[in-house]
Amino acid sequence: MASLGIEAEQEPLLGDRTAGSREWDIIETEEHYKSRWISIRILYLTMFLSSVGNVAVIRSYIAGATSLQERTSSMANTSACQALGFILGPVFQTCFALIGEKGVTWDTIKLQINMYTAPVLLGAFLGVLNIILILILLREHRVDDSGRQCKNVNFEEASTDEVQVPQGNIDQVAVVATNVLFFVVLFIFALFETIVTPLTMDMYAWTREQAVLYDGIILAALGVEAVIIFMGIKLLSKKIGERAILLGGFIVVWVGFFILLPWGNQFPKIQWEDLHNNSIPNTTFGEIIITLWKSPREDHSEGPTGCPVEQAWCFYTPMIHLAQFLTSAVLIGIGYPSCNVMSYTLYSKILGPKPQGVYMGWLTASGSAARILGPVFISQLYTSLGPRWAFSLVCGIVVLAILLLVVVYKRLVAFSVRHGRIQE
Repeated sequence: MASLGIEAEQEPLLGDRTAGSREWDIIETEEHYKSRWISIRILYLTMFLSSVGNVAVIRSYIAGATSLQERTSSMANTSACQALGFILGPVFQTCFALIGEKGVTWDTIKLQINMYTAPVLLGAFLGVLNIILILILLREHRVDDSGRQCKNVNFEEASTDEVQVPQGNIDQVAVVATNVLFFVVLFIFALFETIVTPLTMDMYAWTREQAVLYDGIILAALGVEAVIIFMGIKLLSKKIGERAILLGGFIVVWVGFFILLPWGNQFPKIQWEDLHNNSIPNTTFGEIIITLWKSPREDHSEGPTGCPVEQAWCFYTPMIHLAQFLTSAVLIGIGYPSCNVMSYTLYSKILGPKPQGVYMGWLTASGSAARILGPVFISQLYTSLGPRWAFSLVCGIVVLAILLLVVVYKRLVAFSVRHGRIQE
């Protein structure tokens, strides 16, 4: 975990005192530098172990504890740790299945450790360990956009005088636009995660078990791909900048969903069995009740496969080929992590050296709203109108996001750059 931030941690940020300054006149010592990066690495660990409820706070802290030069790398490391946690969590849970349902029992405290309780106990232990590390090692650190140390509660020589607030207003247009872009990023990935299982069951006549297994493998592979992208972004951003990567990410996502549009003259297999099971001609009311009572249990053991006949679009919408779907998944797996990291990295830079807790809370709320609305949106459209309309509208949403990004492109600059304090 510590190796993730090595490139950004090669040298302490040392400098000379600036005459007449009350806030930016503190040199970052070697001790302060080490303490700052230990604190940041502890938050990497926190994102790996448990990011639920901590995302806004962690992003806010890292934004205030890193310079503009360090920001992108640190944010990418944060997302990589979170993605690793999402990938390895289910893997650990699968390994615990080897313990079995019976497991072992600690008679002294009446504690049974089996495939169900072991993951919970491990999670609790890691949570306590994380809390202990935070209490012992985490310290409050602040640096400005240039990397010069700001006075804070951990700096013993700090003056009791009131610290000057950095002059200049935050570009609210850029703030709102970035929130909208972040919403779209989370929205499109949430709906993609949601639609993967019903889409593959309808198009390829997979059973529930096959869909869970194969789609799980696909999503796990996308998680590994995302970690690789997070690491590559750190190098690429230094050459072409965050805004270009964000724009490129949206374009790649658009291409991914465009490829998902149905083409050709081959149609999916129709789930005729479902029609026969539910059609009960010339039966009494009692027979209908008995049939309805039995049918869910029969379907549970071995249900029909294919595109349900209740979805009228199954009869006239061409199927999405497996190669088509996998290509789209790879492209979305490239575009999503790129857009995700760049959107909140730019957001933190736009806000500048002022405390970002409230603003980061709004960004997290925007992402949470997207995760709620995305699945509802795609489920209703897909069931009613089919993949052609659903993915066409998603492509339209991405195009609108690209147009918004183009309009505000020049405004998505760091606070200090906008006010002429440092060169971009």
